[in-house]
Amino acid sequence: MSVVGHQPPPFFKRGLPASARLTLYLVLSIGLLVADLRFRYLETVRHGVTVLTYPLQIAASTPAEWANRTYDYFSSLSSLQSEIKNLRARALDDAKRLLRQQSLENENHQLRELLAMRERIGARSIAAEVLYTARDPFARRVIIDRGERDGIEQGLATIDNAGVVGQVTRVFPLQAEVTLLTDKDQAIPVKVVRTGQRAVMFGAGGGMLELRYLAANADVEPGDVIVTSGLDGIYLPDLPVAKVVKVNRDDARGFARFICQPVAGIERSGAVLVIGRNVKPLEDPTANDPAPPTTTPGGRPKRK
Repeated sequence: MSVVGHQPPPFFKRGLPASARLTLYLVLSIGLLVADLRFRYLETVRHGVTVLTYPLQIAASTPAEWANRTYDYFSSLSSLQSEIKNLRARALDDAKRLLRQQSLENENHQLRELLAMRERIGARSIAAEVLYTARDPFARRVIIDRGERDGIEQGLATIDNAGVVGQVTRVFPLQAEVTLLTDKDQAIPVKVVRTGQRAVMFGAGGGMLELRYLAANADVEPGDVIVTSGLDGIYLPDLPVAKVVKVNRDDARGFARFICQPVAGIERSGAVLVIGRNVKPLEDPTANDPAPPTTTPGGRPKRK
């Protein structure tokens, strides 16, 4: 039979006071610390706890590490993409500058060679730049940036730094049309340097030239150099024209076909010289200056 209203003693109901428990725990902690420091009792326990809690440490640190690595990856990727973009833009600018520099160097070299050619021929000439190719697909013509205003006339010879290019066939106020030697309707009197054999050279198409009206037994061989003869009064004599590359002899017909390759950059020249009709040596600008009067030792003009 149970006792109604039975209550436990107050000591067992409340337990130790909070201050007593705190004191007990402090004494126990200090005792453990002193024992561990003095006798190393808890070393094994510490290692065991470290081994047991290591997976928990890894699991706790993994999300933060992944987040940092993900942030670093995307940050590095963005920085690398930006750097690649800048390097590509810089490489493109460098390529453009290099192309401009090479173009200027080529143009400068070509102009120097043109000036050297002008000094060699010793004739009045006008430098001109090739603007574009004429629109006629069946003709070999180019347009230069010199015209009637600059003294260009129809029929003038045109050369580059290597040899003959063509002839002025049409003149406009600010431009002129030059028919190239490779045009099928263009002809030029020439001679073979080795033998002095005279002939007429025509355009053969495909950037080549052809010697015509020569006998099959004509003394012309591959490698012979062809120059202008000067008989037409348009081209100066001894200007380089072409080199013989192929000879086809037809004894039955009595003629031979001599295929030649032009020595000038006929369809590649960017600058040319237009030779004036009145061919004269370049004049010395000081040639017409009056001679200085001779003087006596006293400084007076000497009488003649």
